[in-house]
Amino acid sequence: MSIIHVVSVSGGKDSAATLLLAIERFGAENVRGIFCDTGNEHEEVYKYLEYLELATGVVIATLRADFTGEIARKRMFIARDQRTRRGADGRKVRWTNKAKRRALAVLHPSGNPFLDLCLWKGRFPSRKAQFCTEELKRNMAVEYQLGLMEQGYTVVSWQGVRRDESQNRRNAKKFERVGGGLYIFRPLVEWSAMDVFAYCASKGVQPNPLYKQGMGRVGCMPCINANKAELKQIALRFPEHPERISQWEWKVLNASKRGGATFIPAENGGKFVQNSLAHAKENDIYAVIEWAQTSRGGKQFSLLTALDDGTACASAYGLCE
Repeated sequence: MSIIHVVSVSGGKDSAATLLLAIERFGAENVRGIFCDTGNEHEEVYKYLEYLELATGVVIATLRADFTGEIARKRMFIARDQRTRRGADGRKVRWTNKAKRRALAVLHPSGNPFLDLCLWKGRFPSRKAQFCTEELKRNMAVEYQLGLMEQGYTVVSWQGVRRDESQNRRNAKKFERVGGGLYIFRPLVEWSAMDVFAYCASKGVQPNPLYKQGMGRVGCMPCINANKAELKQIALRFPEHPERISQWEWKVLNASKRGGATFIPAENGGKFVQNSLAHAKENDIYAVIEWAQTSRGGKQFSLLTALDDGTACASAYGLCE
């Protein structure tokens, strides 16, 4: 039975190193790369994927989720909703006529996976409900691999996961047998970030340029979990991305039952406000970016921010040295 090695490529350092390791061990002809496009990516990511294809000889297939059906079903549900009971907080459970008009005006597929996912859910992801990873990446990768298995292939899914990335990954296994002809291999679990950069350099592969532009991670632009430093650099270097997020916030806000939705969760520096609409205004992307310019717990504007013109090399990994 033929074996296919599938590498999930994000455009970041870890997935690049994982792709190179797979090629080194099994040859480019036995490796397939997949990129799960969230629709919330920086343009440099797409360029870097093209660079990796040329550098490795492996074609990287782009996978994009489609929520057209889910949005159509939600429109139907909202239009027909006539519930009369109230929830534990005393609010009406059903959609009010005003909320229906507001939601139905914006609930149309945009073709952008991230935005359509949030329109369907009526909210943005958060740390406690990070459904973007599952819906836009994990499910798409699994569907692709299942398709190969149905064709009779044994699939080894290569994942660029390191244990020192986060607490959630501290117990990540290097190898797992899922069953049905599917295996998971995580060759980098014991590596450090600098090990990854060094390995890629040894193979003559350059890192994504975003790592020299203040980004600690490469993927969504911005990520809902972006820290202050990343948000500052994004606002300075790529102002078109916060502008896009602001437009998304308006659409998702109107698609939500209570009329309140923000891209960055309040626990990441926002202020909790009881009224949904007031909360959304108080914590929109520009309010959070303004908070990112401060120090001392968000109480004092940082003078260093004013001195940063957004053109100098900035790297959390010392790549500018």
